[in-house]
Amino acid sequence: MAKLSYHYPLIIRIWHGLNALLILLLIATGISMYYVDPDSRLIEFSLAVQMHNISGIILSFSYLIFFIGNITTGNRKYYKMPLKGLGERLLKQSRYYAIDMFKGKKKPYPITEERKFNPLQKLFYVIIMYIGVPLVIISGWGLLFPESIIKAMFGLGGVLITVLVHVAMGFFISLFLVIHIYVSTIGHTRSANFKSIINGYGWVEETEEVS
Repeated sequence: MAKLSYHYPLIIRIWHGLNALLILLLIATGISMYYVDPDSRLIEFSLAVQMHNISGIILSFSYLIFFIGNITTGNRKYYKMPLKGLGERLLKQSRYYAIDMFKGKKKPYPITEERKFNPLQKLFYVIIMYIGVPLVIISGWGLLFPESIIKAMFGLGGVLITVLVHVAMGFFISLFLVIHIYVSTIGHTRSANFKSIINGYGWVEETEEVS
């Protein structure tokens, strides 16, 4: 049975909202800087560079707060992924998204007081938060201070590799954002997950084993 529970503390909601705003700014300014015709930019180039740099610096400190917080608080439990049976859990959740939810079947891993993410969400959050975001931040700081970049790696220019890493990670984070928004519509109602990250109250299952 599902019930409303205060699932997302205010500090988590503020952090989530700040990061959403920063990532949208970084995507918009990044597209304007790299992919749009110089004569028809989304944002004027020099302004885009300033906004991109400032947003990136703020995101760096925001991520530092996340990293330290996950080490020092109980929030880290939501990111633990026991390897035993992981493949089976991922397949079960993938089948739900691909087939079972369209047949009206129950979620194999619903949200509970002790579990905020299903196995597939958890895997992608870990990849994004512990690989993707650190790489985009490190490469971003490298481009902000190019004199700190190694001159050459693997026979290629260090700056070129740094740019490629930064753009590639930015693309994957952008793709993740689209998927994240879509998956957020798969809740108790279409808008339930969006409301929960605003007011903190989400629908949880009262009895469910943690996985």
